[in-house]
Amino acid sequence: MAQGELDVNRELIAMLPRMRRFGMALTRRMDQADDLVQDACERAITRAEQFKPGTRFDSWVFSIMHSIWLNRLRSEKVRAAEGADALELVADAAAENRGEARVRLAELDRALLRLPQEQRAVIMLVSVEGHAYREAAEILDVPVGTVMSRLARARVALAEANRA
Repeated sequence: MAQGELDVNRELIAMLPRMRRFGMALTRRMDQADDLVQDACERAITRAEQFKPGTRFDSWVFSIMHSIWLNRLRSEKVRAAEGADALELVADAAAENRGEARVRLAELDRALLRLPQEQRAVIMLVSVEGHAYREAAEILDVPVGTVMSRLARARVALAEANRA
């Protein structure tokens, strides 16, 4: 590997926890999130030449994950229309009661899982991963205004869930 060349494998390994977190936000199921992460890693490795030097590697990988997930949702809709059973998208939100912090975290997790997929993706990218609105817009392939709107609606929904 030439000096300055991106080591995709090393970068992906470093990103695995973040990828799993984003995968859970999209899929709401750990098994599907793990499959999504695996598929995204495979695609990033096999298409490493498509990465543009000087851009953020994590944004590129999150874009790959989002694209794979949307393709899966589309194919599920086709299968459902053909009579196949749709994937169960309800997460097991049961959490052990180990102190107030754990309970609050479980409540937040449930509130996040109740958000529409588009809002979950935005809140994970902006509030958890720390991406700028423009970066999140690029990852999700939507206008910046859409990111801002989805984020605002997600924050309102989470605040209302917190008051309940």
